[in-house]
Amino acid sequence: MTPALRRVADYILKNPVDTSFMTLDQLSLQAGVSTATVMRLSFQLGYSGYSDFQRDLQELLRDRVAPTTRLEVSKKSLKHSSILSNCADNHINNLKSMMDFLTKDVIDECVDLIAKARNIYIVGIRSSFAIAYYLHQTLNQVTGNCTLLEADSGNIVDEIINMTPADLVIGITMPRYSRSTVEALKIVKQFGPKIVVITDGYGSPLAPLADVLLPCSVRSLAFHNSIAGPTFLIDFLITSFALAFPQQTKDRLNAAEPILKQMNILMDD
Repeated sequence: MTPALRRVADYILKNPVDTSFMTLDQLSLQAGVSTATVMRLSFQLGYSGYSDFQRDLQELLRDRVAPTTRLEVSKKSLKHSSILSNCADNHINNLKSMMDFLTKDVIDECVDLIAKARNIYIVGIRSSFAIAYYLHQTLNQVTGNCTLLEADSGNIVDEIINMTPADLVIGITMPRYSRSTVEALKIVKQFGPKIVVITDGYGSPLAPLADVLLPCSVRSLAFHNSIAGPTFLIDFLITSFALAFPQQTKDRLNAAEPILKQMNILMDD
């Protein structure tokens, strides 16, 4: 290694947790080298780029990285005056990372499973519940056969025993993963429905249970998982379904409109 490469490697070895949540610019600044040097080290280690290297590092350290640790890293590496632009850059990088894994074939397969499903069950708790709720709300508008389940509730048992291979289950969990969601889907698998998993990558404990895996990048600059990536994914999925089945979508929306007006649910324009 050149002296510059050694400086980067030395910094990473001494600060692996910090590095796992730093942007390329932040790491180069802390190590006192150029971004090109960091990229060269990534290439030399056999990765296609810094994001691939960082993804593996995060997988390696996942169990060690508590929310408080992530917050401390952000406090040390961010300046208050640059938080807005850094947050925007982070979301953009998350979306770019997702596009490396999402393909038209995967989305088409997922849309096909949704269209064919007798019933669709959506599972997610804690921070993943917000994602699950949004997916349920938007998807149910055009299919009418969605049920939102809580994996940590005893009521899920009554739904699981009714599941058949004609159904579809969409499971959502992000680091640090929900044990109840993982265990629930292990049981669901025994009843034969197709399973779509929305999670942060192939290292997720839900990944082996998936018939279709939709990976999302959820990195944030603080302690939490960002939902910008999963929200983009859901928007993409709903858009793809609506365009693939325009008449069904139109019929469902038109049928709902007079009821919404009759019940005075929405404010008039």
